[in-house]
This record gives sequence, structure tokens and C-alpha cells, in this order.
Amino acid sequence: MDTKVRTFELTMWPHMRAAYNLARWLLRNDQDAEDVVQESFLKAYKAQESFRGSEAKTWMLSIVRNTAMDFRRRYKSGLAVPLGDQGYEPEDRSPDPERVLLEQSRRERVRQAISHLAEEFREVIVLREMEGLSYKEIASVLGIPMGSLLLVELGGTKLDGAGEVQHDLP
Repeated sequence: MDTKVRTFELTMWPHMRAAYNLARWLLRNDQDAEDVVQESFLKAYKAQESFRGSEAKTWMLSIVRNTAMDFRRRYKSGLAVPLGDQGYEPEDRSPDPERVLLEQSRRERVRQAISHLAEEFREVIVLREMEGLSYKEIASVLGIPMGSLLLVELGGTKLDGAGEVQHDLP
């Protein structure tokens, strides 16, 4: 196997799920997210010699974000696909039906709250809470200074009154 291919597989491939997750939240459409991730991985493969950083995930998510933004500019459509598809999250195998129902309800409320956030807040929430990136990594992915990121984060906390989620589970 070619060393370029092997290096790419070892450094970038592990971040496929994170790449899809970010694209899905940005584009709100499974098919578009798949297209953007495919295009992003192709771009990353072609440009892997320019990767000098120590964090492949941050670099890959930056490419995904930029590709998603370009995609939206190219194919801007007024139709938004709701994120309410039940197959998106893994099924909970808890034996307690009441707990399962409460967890599903909570996930749906969180998903709805996130989908109602402005894009810049949604990006930060997805990258921080779902992908586990540090604020420094998020600032790098978004291409903004750390101070601006903190202002976005503070703004998001003020706007969350409409989509506030109560935790029903212990």
C-alpha cells in the first residue's frame, strides 16, 4: 500500500464520524452532509502534505466546515430539513421503558434546542459538547480569535432561554 494512502488512513480516517456529525448539523441534511464529507476527505487527501499541525481532527473539521460553507453558498436552498429523524441517534437498549422514553424525550428537546440556535452558536455547541474540542481547537476550526469565540459562547448562553432543556434524569 502507498505510504501516502496509509498515512492518510491513520491520521484522518478516525475523524470520519466527527466530520459527518459537524456537516450534518451545519447542513441539516444527511445526503448533503455525506457529499460534503466526501469532498472534504478528498481535499484533505490532496493537501495532506500541507498538514503541519499536531491535531489532525482540528485540521479535518476546519476543512469540513469550509466545504460546508462553500456548499451552502453554491446550492443555497430555502428548504431546511428538520433534525427530528429518529434513526439519527443509536437506540437505547435500557430495559426500563420509562427511562427509555425520558431519555428519548430529552434527546429530542436538546436536538430541537440546538437546531433553533443561530448558526455560529450551533457550531460552537456541536464542536464543544458533541465533538469534545477545546476552545482553542474550536477557534482554529472556525478561523476566529479565541476572544471572539468566548463572545460567541457568552452570546449563546443568553439566547438559550427559548430552548432551555430541563434534565429529567438523575
